[in-house]
Amino acid sequence: MTGRTFRFERFCLDTGDRQLRDGGRIVDLNNRYFDALVLLLGESGRLVSKDRFMDEVWRGVPVTDEALTQCIRTLRRQLGDDAARPSFIETVPKHGYRFIAPVEAEAEPISTAARPSPARGLNHYALLGLAGVVGGGLAGALGGLFYGFAGASQPLQPGMGAISVLLVLVSLTIIVALIGAAGVAFGIALAARLAGRIGPWSIAGGALGGLIVGAFVKLMGQDAFSLLFGRSPGDITGAMEGFVLGGAVGVAVWIASRRPKLREGTILAAAIGAIAGSAIPLLGGRLMGGSLALLAEHFPGSRLRLDRIAALFGENSFGPVTQAVTGALEGALFAACVVAAMLLARRQLQQRG
Repeated sequence: MTGRTFRFERFCLDTGDRQLRDGGRIVDLNNRYFDALVLLLGESGRLVSKDRFMDEVWRGVPVTDEALTQCIRTLRRQLGDDAARPSFIETVPKHGYRFIAPVEAEAEPISTAARPSPARGLNHYALLGLAGVVGGGLAGALGGLFYGFAGASQPLQPGMGAISVLLVLVSLTIIVALIGAAGVAFGIALAARLAGRIGPWSIAGGALGGLIVGAFVKLMGQDAFSLLFGRSPGDITGAMEGFVLGGAVGVAVWIASRRPKLREGTILAAAIGAIAGSAIPLLGGRLMGGSLALLAEHFPGSRLRLDRIAALFGENSFGPVTQAVTGALEGALFAACVVAAMLLARRQLQQRG
């Protein structure tokens, strides 16, 4: 495949050497922005839609419209262009951009902003999903510490009994959160891969991933208890809970990805997760706290006691109010950690160009 040379005004862009020259000076552009300029020059005089930029420049890596806006802003600055009175790049509101200056192209036209191999594109989404799993593990650790300190049946100082409870609960919640986050995050990443970007399909991806993993965890958990103790604790967290919370995380990722600030996106994710988490008990489900309370109820000899948490809300046992409040906290923590991790990963992928 041969390269092309584009000449416009005092500029010369060489796709073979991947250089833009302003006279004798090389203009500094990262790979994404260079590819965006090549695409504009290759379609000189014609509208280039936002979707084409996403497909051919960002190559399926999920980005917001703000990323494209920043790209065009940088190109204009490097070309000395003015958005109000453009000489090079014209904005077509809500549709895309058009290169309006005369362009001379040399050599045979080739496909601009060549697409990467499927494996490379897949790696981007694999990293996005992996980041979500790491975020879920962090949420599990924090949640395990909360239930461990609040639910241990004796103070930590006198002996190792309460410490053992703490370690077991932290380990258990981390494992469950990692598995749940894997289903949700990779479901979202797969949906984004198929759609070409993070969008409404992220909701379906997160919900479906949570549903599948939730069903698997519940089945394995009930079978394990039946095998080890001769009876199952009953209706612990499972498919329905995974479906609702996974869908909520999908909504949060989609909306938060359109906000330029990580803090705003994380707070929004926490709010959406809290709503979903508090709704699950109303739908007859149980998250981690409710499942732990159910285990303690079915195995009276266990050292696990969550009465102190229930007492904070005026209940003698882990009742509906306690489940709703702890569900909101769990949902907020899980969604915030998973979404924040995925947004950070996406930002790093964008910066790599």
